[in-house]
Amino acid sequence: MPDLQQPLIVFTDVEGTLLDSHTQLWQPASDWLLRLQEHKVPVVLCSSKTAAEMMLLQKELGLGLQPLIAENGAVIQLAGAWRDDEAYPRLITGSPHAEIEDVLQQLRENDGYKFTTFSDVTEQQIAEWTGMNLKHAALARLHEASETLIWRDSDERMAEFSATLASLGLQFVQGARFWHVLDERGGKAQAVSWLLSRYQQREGFRRLSLGLGDGPNDAPLLDTTDYAVVVKGLNRDGIRLQDDTPERAYHTRQSGPDGWREGLDHWLSSS
Repeated sequence: MPDLQQPLIVFTDVEGTLLDSHTQLWQPASDWLLRLQEHKVPVVLCSSKTAAEMMLLQKELGLGLQPLIAENGAVIQLAGAWRDDEAYPRLITGSPHAEIEDVLQQLRENDGYKFTTFSDVTEQQIAEWTGMNLKHAALARLHEASETLIWRDSDERMAEFSATLASLGLQFVQGARFWHVLDERGGKAQAVSWLLSRYQQREGFRRLSLGLGDGPNDAPLLDTTDYAVVVKGLNRDGIRLQDDTPERAYHTRQSGPDGWREGLDHWLSSS
């Protein structure tokens, strides 16, 4: 069992997990965020959101300059104190956004796939889709190594589209509400593993890890951490874990930040 007296690190998805999917509120999680900060437990935001979005959110949550994982693992922002690290300030894995966007435009023009990317629309439209304010919505368009889209075609065409992307070295990842395209070399699991290794190199000891997420794209994150919280989500398929035993994985009854708090209560309240 994880314990606040042990060296611990928390990796958490954002949309639908730490933030309410409809209101973007996080306040039900505030007591635990403060308690983790008091025990010097790093809280690493891990999301499909852009680094620009997450750095603002990190500030609003009072998390300081902790590392963060953006764009489903394609971008890793290093801790503010790690200026001596060769990868500082951030590590970008694989193809840049402009190349991915070019591929998507070619597939749409040549093969007629129906989808709408965040690059296709204004921040006003993104705000209406997500419930974000315009400031956050503008930052949501600043992709560096992925693209976010709404799929508007059939399931059969989606399978073809995903296979075509795979042949080009890209992956098609399902989030809580949107789909994401990024380089096959990126991913939440790779990013979490990289950061865990980096922490161990810098500190000289291994931190016990706890992951929280609500969407299919969070499964690699939750499979990588020692303990997992599957927050009740909107996706009908849920999350399928490699090891879903009660000894390491807890499924919440509540959703969003209420579920996030419930998961922390389950694993850490005894400490």
